[in-house]
Amino acid sequence: MGATIIDGKALAAATKAEAAEKVKELKAQGVNPCLAVILVGENPASQVYVRGKINDCAQCGIESRSINLPADTTQDALLGEVKKLADDPAVHGILVQLPLPAQIDEKAVIDAIPPEKDVDGFSPVNVGRMQIGEPCYLPCTPAGCIRMIESTGTDIAGKNAVVIGRSNIVGKPAALLLLAKNATVTICHSKTKNLQEVCAAADILVAAVGREGFVTGDMVKPGAVVIDVGINRGADGKLHGDVNFEEAAEKAAYITPVPGGVGPMTRAMLMLNTVEAAARQNGKILT
Repeated sequence: MGATIIDGKALAAATKAEAAEKVKELKAQGVNPCLAVILVGENPASQVYVRGKINDCAQCGIESRSINLPADTTQDALLGEVKKLADDPAVHGILVQLPLPAQIDEKAVIDAIPPEKDVDGFSPVNVGRMQIGEPCYLPCTPAGCIRMIESTGTDIAGKNAVVIGRSNIVGKPAALLLLAKNATVTICHSKTKNLQEVCAAADILVAAVGREGFVTGDMVKPGAVVIDVGINRGADGKLHGDVNFEEAAEKAAYITPVPGGVGPMTRAMLMLNTVEAAARQNGKILT
């Protein structure tokens, strides 16, 4: 194996330590950063994610509020909970854990979160601000991907970057953030022709397609940086990425593992967004 593995856990720990220092700075100025997390139903995976976020808050010194609602909660009831948190000046970030039960319109819920408390970076206002380069809360997974790329010492400017997948949560914003760093960006999807050739020309390859082992060795340029966003439960019961790790690692210069790569960084970036939200809402400038 030739590639250097990008240690998401270590980078996440350093990012959370950075957030913790900013929390101390804010608390010294009388601001107590607070993140509220709403979980509807008892989806086991969602419960794990929420517990992880609550633990991260504790590590960073961020106050957390966990609101657990039954699976049969109506949309109006959920919107009522969001409104209460939106109106509470002590709460700086609001996160509604997705997916939501079928009776609830996810878009309506995301739209109900005030942009200044949208620490997931999902609201149309924050997405629009990101599009035109204004200050905003960046979506956590793509922002974590950028930090992982930069941790390798790679200068993104001028690089040929390929993103596989065009989801609103990962693919599109990852492409926008790479573009903002002056990469030349191609987005690939199910209709892309010559996919193998396009990917094999990428200096930076971000896989966010949701299919186990989709990216094979022949799709990786020698010396590329490969970021694997995929989390797929394999037939063996283990988690696997969108990239065939063994094949890609033979050719890449740097590669992220699954698990232990992008996942921990996503949660760490959420902590930074929450701290930033607390600062902005209280007119504080962090050093």
